[in-house]
Amino acid sequence: MRRTLRLHIQGMTCDDCARHVTQALQSVPGVEKVHIPGWRAAQAEIVLAQAVPLQRLIAAVRAAGYDASASDAPTPRPGTPPRFSATAGGESDLVVVGGGSGGFAAAIRATEMGARVLIINQGTLGGTCVNIGCVPSKALLRSAAAWHHSGHHPFAGVHTRAERLDWDAVRAQKDALVASLRQEKYTDVLAAYPQISLLRGQARFTEDGGLEVNGQRIQAERVVIASGARPRIMPWPGVEAAAPLTSTSLMALEALPESLIVLGGRAVALELGQMMARFGVRVTLLQRSERILPTHEPEVSTALTEALREEGLEIITGVQVLQLGREGNARTVLARVNGQPRTFRAAHILMALGRQPNTDALGLANVGVAMTAQGNIIVDKHMATSNPHIYAAGDCTTLPQFVYVAAAGGSIAAENALNGNRRFLDLQALPQVVFTEPQAARVGLTEAEALAAGHAVKTSVLPLEAVPRARAARDTRGLIKLVAHAESGQILGAHLLAAEGGEVIQTATLAVKLGLRVQDLQNTFFPYLTQVEGLKLAALAFDKDIARLSCCAG
Repeated sequence: MRRTLRLHIQGMTCDDCARHVTQALQSVPGVEKVHIPGWRAAQAEIVLAQAVPLQRLIAAVRAAGYDASASDAPTPRPGTPPRFSATAGGESDLVVVGGGSGGFAAAIRATEMGARVLIINQGTLGGTCVNIGCVPSKALLRSAAAWHHSGHHPFAGVHTRAERLDWDAVRAQKDALVASLRQEKYTDVLAAYPQISLLRGQARFTEDGGLEVNGQRIQAERVVIASGARPRIMPWPGVEAAAPLTSTSLMALEALPESLIVLGGRAVALELGQMMARFGVRVTLLQRSERILPTHEPEVSTALTEALREEGLEIITGVQVLQLGREGNARTVLARVNGQPRTFRAAHILMALGRQPNTDALGLANVGVAMTAQGNIIVDKHMATSNPHIYAAGDCTTLPQFVYVAAAGGSIAAENALNGNRRFLDLQALPQVVFTEPQAARVGLTEAEALAAGHAVKTSVLPLEAVPRARAARDTRGLIKLVAHAESGQILGAHLLAAEGGEVIQTATLAVKLGLRVQDLQNTFFPYLTQVEGLKLAALAFDKDIARLSCCAG
């Protein structure tokens, strides 16, 4: 009797590997056909004309220099029948709404479990990060840093600098990088998985519980929603006349403005504000709270404020925006600053005040999916929604809006949708990086958060001038702060402002994740003249005066 089974293949790194494994399996008597959907899929589908022991197939793969194991098969989740009951269209074990990082992670994990997947995507393949988020912004930030450090300092003359800077070339380089990564990481990856189908269009759950795309009824028993988010536009009076920029439209400007008002004081506002200032734009940043980066340690916020002001950014906090407007070619912001009315003017306004989930067109109320007032899908630690057959991941949910959280959540959502709630998303050791220069990074609890959680706390604050690498690089802007349990010494949080702080924070992330103590950092080798050595010095500072230690002294 003919039957089909799947093997999970380990060790394939290229197309030749896939060919070798195929030949090895075809050499086993009883194997009728072998299909490997690209080496990245890490699995083989085998059609057997007669009974063949699983171990014989695994042995053939191992003889070819690879390893194999039985692929997990999706098993139905117990529960009530789905509220949506579409029956037409192609058959899929899982439908994924969204073609970004969260959606792709869900689809790939599902295929690893032997499932057939349909991705429904309305926008550009790749979602936010590769197209309009992390990739283009960091490419422009690097260009701005190179321009700044080449001797083009702020206020050297805006018009002169604008003429010398080839903005068209900078944008072209950014666009080329985006296009290449979208091709490599999404289009090519999709082609490597024949078990994944792509349907372009807007998905919507209908009033009768069905799922439709472009008027077509889709069969869907399990769904993962990863529809992402878009920049939020606040509905202040005058917003239409002012036509503020978003992070997306700012990076696509055909010409640099002379001046820019940035509304916001968190990652996107700070990164793009510093970038534009380094390109010669006069930047005024208006922040509602009393300090920028209000969820970071106050010491980090203060030090970054000083660094940005030294580069010429005007930073004003305690701002309540009342109205936007336009006066000729100028945009205006009427605000109340410390209780006093004040009007700001610039060529453009950048609104960097968070993101709005792309859920308003999905018809989620028709299938009982609970959302916040802002439209974010409420998920539990298993990525499950209030509908037992619908999961969600990424920026459309209530989870932190980071691409690596979206990818991890998408993978977990797919696995749990197919096999039950066996895995959960652990955000205890979640690193966060603000890609200003210097970079602000954090993981774990702040001092205030640790105290609020009932911990007895001790802290260490190390100025970056105490780190030899920072001294050698002649960039001592910043600090490192460690938060530890006062009795056990367990590291509860790490916070820093430093050049390449995003690289340093990963070591601290492992310390928080693994429950390491201050003593563990003190007794660990850190290579000399590296920025990460600052973590050891900050740990030593709990007990010693760093100024009284020689180089590498521990």
